[in-house]
Amino acid sequence: MNINDLFSVAGKTVVVTGGSRGIGEMIARAYVENGAKVILSSRKASDVEALAAELGDAAIPIPADLSQMAEIERFAKAVEAVTPKVDVLFNNAGASWGAPFDEFPELGWDKIMDINLKSVFFLSQRLIKLLEAAATPADNAKIINIGSIDGQHTSPIETYSYAASKAGVLHLTRMMAKNLAPRNIQVNAIAPGYFPSKMTAGIADEINNNALKTTPMARWGSAEDMAGVALFLGSKASGYLCGATVTADGGYATTA
Repeated sequence: MNINDLFSVAGKTVVVTGGSRGIGEMIARAYVENGAKVILSSRKASDVEALAAELGDAAIPIPADLSQMAEIERFAKAVEAVTPKVDVLFNNAGASWGAPFDEFPELGWDKIMDINLKSVFFLSQRLIKLLEAAATPADNAKIINIGSIDGQHTSPIETYSYAASKAGVLHLTRMMAKNLAPRNIQVNAIAPGYFPSKMTAGIADEINNNALKTTPMARWGSAEDMAGVALFLGSKASGYLCGATVTADGGYATTA
């Protein structure tokens, strides 16, 4: 029952997709600062390489556009080349697209579904052997999918494919959890609310301000808030969670 044992991630090998900024960066920093080796992926090579240089030798940048199956394969091979196992996989890479219902384009549907939902399944599938190599009955390997409160409530923004994809991520999490638990791999999800990111910076001020006013905790999420949830889910402390979604939103959607 020692807290240092229950919550430790020291020595673990962690993959964080979409890891160069926003929530991905928060997670990557938390793990590096607590003794893990982190493999970072991002579509823009310059961004992920800059963050890895800042984080030091424990961070390994592997740029990839995970919306494409060929890139998922290339990325997985690159991961295999640097590690024999993966203890924790964070499926965080994502994007959004907003447009009025009558104008919403097919590209805005397919692009978002490919990166937000399809890549979660197929990257997990491709890295399953590395996860199994790390997994034991006493300390399961972990897959942690980053969903969104927009997959749990009705957003005021017309981001149809984003909301649908994130709802899909949360149910996919439950499906994967049921079928991978016998292989000593836990699958859970985080549904973030408003955290500072490029995505939230692109939302109209009026909507952001209204969200803040209606959040019971009266603030946006911080890096420490995300780090706490991410470290918990990647450690032994979350050992009996299976298919769970941890909603970190200050009460914005959970109490609406």
